[in-house]
Amino acid sequence: MSKAKNIKIPSNKILLFGGVYSNLQALQQMQRIASEKGFTPDEIICNGDIVGYCAQPEETVQLIKEWGIHNIIGNVEENLREGVDDCGCDFDEGTRCDILSRQWYPFAQQAVSIQSVEWMNELPNQLRFEFAGKKWAVMHGSPDHISEFIFNSTSWQVKKSHLNTLHVDGIIAGHSGLPFSNEKDGKYWVNPGVIGMPANDGQAAVWYAILKQENGAIKIEHHSFNYDHQKANELMLEKGLPASYTKTLLTGIWDNCEILPEKETRNQGKPIF
Repeated sequence: MSKAKNIKIPSNKILLFGGVYSNLQALQQMQRIASEKGFTPDEIICNGDIVGYCAQPEETVQLIKEWGIHNIIGNVEENLREGVDDCGCDFDEGTRCDILSRQWYPFAQQAVSIQSVEWMNELPNQLRFEFAGKKWAVMHGSPDHISEFIFNSTSWQVKKSHLNTLHVDGIIAGHSGLPFSNEKDGKYWVNPGVIGMPANDGQAAVWYAILKQENGAIKIEHHSFNYDHQKANELMLEKGLPASYTKTLLTGIWDNCEILPEKETRNQGKPIF
């Protein structure tokens, strides 16, 4: 597996998403939206955690493969291919998130085929490309750790340090589950959000982003969409997956805020944008 892969973006637009979390219904809707908006597979990037909490991990991997979009590895894929017995989300031991991961991760581990794990072995840790005259990198958490949580409230100094480490002008990252974008002094940090679970904002809708160049300027658009979350919920219940996560699909509220900084915790149930 290569650490970084250089790619070329053939146009002035890129569709960004991540955190599919085995939510096949959300992924199918994302694919429909991408097609309706005229995005080709080489203009689409998924920043990891294709597998996760929901009921159809193998089917989700297969659809991603068939779609032919750009992908990097998330911590879940990394641990699946390494045969590790936990999700690698970097939850503190004994916390609510840690306890719940011990329920959904073994299901995902058993459901994913050997062929899918072999495909994960080929996924890079990073993508690199040039866009709108700037150098960009795509990763899951941060250059320091695949499971580092970076939020909107995380200091710009931390983000700037990561940008400097990679010698890039922009980073597209994920893992935290919440969409945001920051810009300072011509440098960018973008998290498109995740499509497999709501963003703790009290809405069942999920999030992605579009990075585009218009009239020579960089523009970042955050979009939400609805999908058949009722079916995703029902399939999780049938598989005996954590009830708290099945409920989140309906309510848009996370079971807990353990991973969140104070600012994001205060924003639970409030509109993202």
